Amino acid sequence: MRDEKEQAACPMCGTRLVPAQRGRPAVYCSRSCQARAYRRRKQHPPSPGTPPAPVPVPARASGTRERQRRRIAEALWRVAAEHGLHAASMRRIAEGAGVSLRVVQYHFDSKHALLVDALRLLHEENERLARARVPADATDPRALLRAVLLEFLPLDEQRAHALKVFAAYYARSLTDSALAAVFLTADQPLERFVADIVETGRAAGMTAPGLDPQHEADLLVSGVTGLGLDVVHERRSLADVRAVLDYHVTRVFPPRSVTPA
Repeated sequence: MRDEKEQAACPMCGTRLVPAQRGRPAVYCSRSCQARAYRRRKQHPPSPGTPPAPVPVPARASGTRERQRRRIAEALWRVAAEHGLHAASMRRIAEGAGVSLRVVQYHFDSKHALLVDALRLLHEENERLARARVPADATDPRALLRAVLLEFLPLDEQRAHALKVFAAYYARSLTDSALAAVFLTADQPLERFVADIVETGRAAGMTAPGLDPQHEADLLVSGVTGLGLDVVHERRSLADVRAVLDYHVTRVFPPRSVTPA
């Protein structure tokens, strides 16, 4: 009940609404706010054939809404990591987030919308954490490449959790064409980023001769992702995987390469 109270707010002033004991839930906190909304609609009527403009949501109400959406997404991540996306029903996610099913349906009008938005939030979270861990002023392409590839390994609980969630999305995308269209896009920003690092090193004369940056990037990204899953499955140790990663980084950036002045 606490979460339902938090998510209901007056669209005019942001005051939290008291849930109705029966009948339809209240939209405005008072008759005054209802009258203000009515006058606004009268002063700025929509053009014929166009939907009315949405009433601006106060910042406080908007912040509460985003926090709830985040909690629901985190609940989906937990279910996906522990049981797979096939077990992530809307009701189960609601229970995991500590809200009612009605609150989940208020924020996400369909299961597909929830899966897509939770995936977007996970990408944003991973990128934010990776930026904090990878040195922003790294000028050595070899060190930068190694730091970026390490982000694909389950070096801590957060990265292990994210890797499991992505694996669950991949498995679901094999039988869900709508999700596959979002999850398996033609755009490959990670591969392009790694290719740019290799290209920077090649331009500086630091890489082994004859390398194709894009082909190297495809191999490195897919390879380190598979190695990370091996660690999650306890088929390999982190020490073994680090050794494999260092081997391939050294193959691309030989230590005896001569860097032009």
